[in-house]
Amino acid sequence: MQTDPAAILRIKNLKLYFPIGRKHGEPQYVKAVDDVSLDIAKGEIVGLVGESGSGKSTLAYAVAGMFQPTGGSILYEGRELGKKRGLDIKKSIQIVFQDPGSSLNPQHTIQQILELPLKIHQPQMTKQDRERRVKELLNMVELPDSYRFKSPASIGGGEKQMAAIARALATDPRLIILDEPTSALDVSIQAKIINMLLKLQQQNHLTYLFITHDLSLMRNIAGRVAILYLGKLDEVAPAEDFFRHPRHPYTQMLISSIPVISDEEEALKPARAESQGEIPSPVNLPPGCGFHQRCRQATGRCRSEDPVMRPVGEGHDVRCHLFDDGAGA
Repeated sequence: MQTDPAAILRIKNLKLYFPIGRKHGEPQYVKAVDDVSLDIAKGEIVGLVGESGSGKSTLAYAVAGMFQPTGGSILYEGRELGKKRGLDIKKSIQIVFQDPGSSLNPQHTIQQILELPLKIHQPQMTKQDRERRVKELLNMVELPDSYRFKSPASIGGGEKQMAAIARALATDPRLIILDEPTSALDVSIQAKIINMLLKLQQQNHLTYLFITHDLSLMRNIAGRVAILYLGKLDEVAPAEDFFRHPRHPYTQMLISSIPVISDEEEALKPARAESQGEIPSPVNLPPGCGFHQRCRQATGRCRSEDPVMRPVGEGHDVRCHLFDDGAGA
């Protein structure tokens, strides 16, 4: 897989296995993330897309330091992130969770929630300085100053997520992990949150790892898109190439199923690629390619040998035996 020398984040052969007991005396694991490598450049927005259970949130939590890798490594600005992270790393890498209702302390006011990271990472700030900074943060996420005195329970879901984004911005991070930040919100609020995130990314020179199950959301947001399936990356490509020339049969299936509202949009989609079978159990994965039971182009090799990532174009990598000879499928 092609690497980026200017990467702010470099994930190399990352594995996260979780024990679930023993079978016939042998330990059993859920391989939530299995040998994933991905580079993210400074100032880039990378969309990591996958169905529920694909391992995308687990990968995000590992980057944020919430899970310890079973194998592989995570490098931030060239420094390998071990079990213990200094305050400088914690300050520079922040995460916004899917459900703001569960990630904001219901016993605290928005003022107290936004003050906490300031107290931890900038202890030299006075109370007046912190109050001024909280007002700035609320203004950045387009919330009125009066919200400082509100509790999370007294504001709407979109406003809670804006407060959660303000909390992530409080430490002046360089990398923000967005774990499905709009999926729990009403459609009317989603566009506002997305536009605000894009504006903040430009203004603050931020790098985003954007986790989502909504592939259509990535077309106008991400610079690159990566598809995760059963803990493995299947395809990584620049967004425009990704949507115009999807290579992996799984990617083609996902893109062809995106709902559209016009004939012009329908014409841009690949031919309908329907899957067969069901998603395998992550505890008992089949041999070979994890997608072969659902793929209409599967060969005997797909059923016995797991493919590896190969370049098929400029910045475009795919993990599929159909491209092992360097030709298109």
